[in-house]
Amino acid sequence: MTDWVYTDKVKDHFQNPRNILAEESSFKEDGKGMVGNIKCGDQMLMLIKVDKEKGVIKDCKWKTYGCASAIASTSVLSEMVKGMKLEDAYNLSPKDVTKALGALPEHKIHCSVLGDKALRAAIDDYYRRNEMTDKIKKEKARTICQCMNVTDKEIEHAVLEGARTYLEVQERTKAGTVCGQCKEETIRLLEQYKQKHFTNPA
Repeated sequence: MTDWVYTDKVKDHFQNPRNILAEESSFKEDGKGMVGNIKCGDQMLMLIKVDKEKGVIKDCKWKTYGCASAIASTSVLSEMVKGMKLEDAYNLSPKDVTKALGALPEHKIHCSVLGDKALRAAIDDYYRRNEMTDKIKKEKARTICQCMNVTDKEIEHAVLEGARTYLEVQERTKAGTVCGQCKEETIRLLEQYKQKHFTNPA
């Protein structure tokens, strides 16, 4: 393919994905996470086994109905987390996954979000099963646009989906389409999330 826009590592993990779950009934997991919606085209299931004495992930299996980027991202993520402490795995970000792959096209960065969300859901499930709910981090959303009830998490998701301007955020979330009082804060968050997810540190 002459116009292949992915790195060789992405191509490798897409064509030869690691740690795919063959049969759920044969894998006795300690934690299970499911995110996404098959109606939207992307859904991710992730299962983990945990060394309870060491507090580390000893195995990780997954399956997805996502695109090539989602498959490659989750494949490399499943390799990264083996032997990793639960706390460290919980804090992995889409940027960490993208870095491990070499790069992803900007409009495909949102695909790498599925894997780390499913991983956190699996770790949370492990914590619940073992009565360690105090370790679960509740992600609090803050309402930015009062008129349309749009949260900061929805704005972040819009950026991950490709929004790069205030108008594009409006198109995806409807933020600021009524009174416009949230425009300044929305723009500030837009720039913050672009920096967080797409700007490589020097």
